[in-house]
Amino acid sequence: MTALLELDGVGMSFGGLRAVDDLSFGVEEGQIVGLIGPNGAGKTTVFNLITGVYKPKAGIIRWQGIEITGAKPARVAGLGLRRTFQTIRLFSDMSVFENVRAGCHLAARQQWWQGLLSLPAQRREEAELTARTHEILRRLDLDSVADSPATSLSYGVQRRVELARTLAGQPKLIILDEPAAGLNESESAGLNETIYAIRETGVTILLVEHDMNVVMQVSDHIVVINFGRKIAEGDAASVRANPDVIEAYLGRDSDEEDV
Repeated sequence: MTALLELDGVGMSFGGLRAVDDLSFGVEEGQIVGLIGPNGAGKTTVFNLITGVYKPKAGIIRWQGIEITGAKPARVAGLGLRRTFQTIRLFSDMSVFENVRAGCHLAARQQWWQGLLSLPAQRREEAELTARTHEILRRLDLDSVADSPATSLSYGVQRRVELARTLAGQPKLIILDEPAAGLNESESAGLNETIYAIRETGVTILLVEHDMNVVMQVSDHIVVINFGRKIAEGDAASVRANPDVIEAYLGRDSDEEDV
């Protein structure tokens, strides 16, 4: 089976620093794949290589079997590969519904000028996108706060709104960038349910996360990197017992920043 997303021998350096070194792994359709590693492991660099922020110095990135190495972020997004941000970026003057509805623009077929003319096709699409927005709000348990100002809600709920907005663009794969960052224990538990709800819509998930406990609970497959190299790969049980993973997490200074 062809992987939905595949990295083959990918490498990236910044001056004399080798941030990613001969990294290979794949993400199968329908999976939740966790990419983890201690601070400084290179997770952020991998994330930016996949989404087109950086162009690899070596190796190949494929999307549905087609090479996209070095593709611009707009093209990557247009192929159905979307991302979230560590820092929540909601529209402060919009309600939850309006924020999520705004995410539908990537899936819209009609042009802006057709809206000015209020053509039948445009009205049908508007109705479809509105219905899709309500369905996403229901799936992610946000329908009760649909009319609330998005930024008036708790941090954990705002994170869920951001995920709902990303889902509204009908992605095939979502890369979640440290979604557990800033969440308390209760909110982290709720995040797991949100990730499962996203997968139930048919969306594949690559979870880039520092919190190994979160990844262990939700991932079908886990890739562990350290100093830019893959040191382990497999299910949660095998990764948790891997001596290289144990050493990487216990032998690094937690105050170091990711590359």
